[in-house]
Order: sequence, then C-alpha cells, then structure tokens
Amino acid sequence: MNALTVPNGVAVALFGIALSAAFCDIHWTKKNCIILAVGSAAILLMQALITYMDSWTAMQETYPLITHLPLAIILSVLSGKWLWPTISVLAAYLCCQLRRWVALLVIAMVPGIDWLQPAVEMVVTLPLLAVLLRYVAPAARSFARYPRSMQLLFGVVPLAGYLFDYVTRIYTDLLARGNQAAVEFMPFVCSVAYIVFVLRVSAEERTRGQLEQTRNNLKLQVGQAVREIEALRTSQQQTRAYRHDLRHHLQYISACIENGRGEQAQEYIQSICSEIEASKVTTYCENEAANLIFSSFAGRAESCGVPLNIQAHIPQLISVAETDLCVLLSNALENALRACRRLKAENGPAYIEVTAREKNGHLFLQFVNPCPEGIQFENGLPVTHAEGHGIGVRSICAIVEKYKGLSDFSVQDGRFILRVSL
Repeated sequence: MNALTVPNGVAVALFGIALSAAFCDIHWTKKNCIILAVGSAAILLMQALITYMDSWTAMQETYPLITHLPLAIILSVLSGKWLWPTISVLAAYLCCQLRRWVALLVIAMVPGIDWLQPAVEMVVTLPLLAVLLRYVAPAARSFARYPRSMQLLFGVVPLAGYLFDYVTRIYTDLLARGNQAAVEFMPFVCSVAYIVFVLRVSAEERTRGQLEQTRNNLKLQVGQAVREIEALRTSQQQTRAYRHDLRHHLQYISACIENGRGEQAQEYIQSICSEIEASKVTTYCENEAANLIFSSFAGRAESCGVPLNIQAHIPQLISVAETDLCVLLSNALENALRACRRLKAENGPAYIEVTAREKNGHLFLQFVNPCPEGIQFENGLPVTHAEGHGIGVRSICAIVEKYKGLSDFSVQDGRFILRVSL
C-alpha cells in the first residue's frame, strides 16, 4: 500500500458506481440523483471506516458487502427491478478490469516502480469512463427491456468474472504467481468479448425494433388509408345520388315556387346544401394530410359523442414528413379517443382538445383529454398492460427521436396531456 492506493480506491469506486448507474434503465429525476449521491457517499464512508479501523485488506475482503450489495439495492429501488441492477453492478465490476490491465501492461514495460500501477489506473479512469458511457452504456441499458431469460444469459460472463476475481485474487493467491500482465489477460479478454457482445446484440435488437416499428406504422397508415377510401367511396355514392336526384329536387322546388311556398323551397335548398357540406373534408389548416386525419377523427369522435376541439395552424410545407405526421396525429388521437370512449361508458367526462402550430421551422402539438386516476408512468412514459396497447406511445417516441425533438406525457388535474415538439 502506497500514498496513491486510497485515492485510486476512491476513483475505482466512483468509476464503478457511475458505470453501474449508467447501465440501469432509470429515469434520472432530481430526487433519484440525490438518492444515488447520498448512497454513494455512504458507501465511500463505510469503506473509509473499515480501512481506518482495520486495514485496507479487510476493506477489500468486505467490498462485496459494503459496496456492491448496497449499490445493487439502491439501483433496484430506483428502477423498481432487481435482476438488471444486480447484473449492472457485476458488469461495471468487469469493466474495472480494463483499468487494471492497462496499468499492468505499463508496469510490464516499466517495472520496479511501486506507485506506477495506481497512478496509471487513476489517469485512465476518466477517459475510459467517458468512452464506456458514450458507446457501451446506451447498449447495456437496452438490455433492461429484454426478457429475463436473455438478461440472465447476459449476466453469465460478469458473474463468472466477478467470482473468478474474488476467489483467485482477493480471498486466495492462486493467481499471484508469474507475470501479472499474463495473469490479468483472461479478465481483459472477457471484458472485451463482453463489450463486443453487448454492442452486437444491442444493434440486432435495435434493428429488430426499427423493423417492428416500421411494420406497426405501415399497419396504422394502411388502416387510415382504408378509412379515407371508405369516406371517399361514401362521398362518391352521395354525389351520384345527388346527381341522380337532381331532377326530382328541381321539380319539387319548382312546384313550391309555383304554389307560392317560397319559404318551404328555401328550407329544402338549405337542407340539401347541409347534406352536401357534411360530406366535405373540413379545413382545419393549410396542411392537407393533417386535414384528412383531423376530419377522419372528427367524424369518429362525433359518432361516439365525444366533442373534438381542434385549433390548428400547420402550413402545407413543413420539416416533418407527411407519413410521420399522419402516424403521429393518428396515434395521439386514437389513444385520446380510446380513453374518452372508456370514460364515457362509465358516465365520466369525455372531450379532446388539439392544438397544433408551426413556427420558425418547429412543429408543436398538444393533445388533452380527461383520464382515469392511477395512470402509471415508467421513465416518463405511460404504462399499460393491456394486450395490443402501448404501440401508439412507442410510435410517437420513435418519431420524436427520429427528428431529435421533445415529448412530454403528463397528468394534470385529471387531464392527460401529450406535448410534442419537432
């Protein structure tokens, strides 16, 4: 033990805590950040007390109990899960091998300097942490949404590396013979293989997710197109009927005028105009695609007895692709209409308010509808366990991510509010 041993111990502890937290799929609110900071301080304090009261060796031997176990518990509480936070702690410990192996490689080239290993480990801590947070952590976080069977498979290598290191290096001296660089080579290989595995599987899962998202969006677009075709077919049938009945209408109006019933003729003309006007697509804004979606859902909402108030100012030319705009509007309105139908069946309030505007190249959308109590959120997104539901939220988030925009799902005073900025 030298003067750099303790500072290096603090560095590796913070390295592991930061990496473990980054691997977990946690919504980092201010409250969660404070909890993690307080927990980290408590862990470091416990390490200092054991080192001061006993020895550095005793602290290393009790490290799993005073560091890894409390950290796993804290992350489990913050995420609401237990398996993936545990695996994250093991994975972060495995990544710590990278620091040690780089230092041992330097020692092999420049032997005989006691303080060189902790010095090199401290020097590479921040650059290595930055690389892992930038490239590995996002891929590792995605595993939190995988089935438990895949998570367990993912955790085999970190668990094996963890047990191997403590059994052969901390609690015994089985690996204390020979050149240290050679001894640490296997943990290094495992670390590299583990990172490659994470990146590859994550890329495959991301591709699969994008394909599934595309399929769902196409399915939604086809469904919307079918509804528009049906609406167009109905409009054409009405037009043919009006053309066919035009002679009869004119005869009736002529008879009314000849008999001095001008007021009755006027009322008849107005009723015909109202029927024709009802078959037209209402103009809510300059954007034709948005008008089609708004008109379609206005008809569906009216048939369900749900008031739909739309305030839209969307120009024809916007930065958002027409297909993405249709998917975004359709998903948001579909979710709102579904919630209103459910509330209306329970004699609750039912209405939908839509605000849409474009300014300086940015599109802002807001959807408001009443909602029941007890809506659960996970990582800022509403959670539903109903089969077939939740796809709309994922589609909205995918489009927002595609345009590097912002989305916000919230509940305020019994109203569910979705805000999107692209």
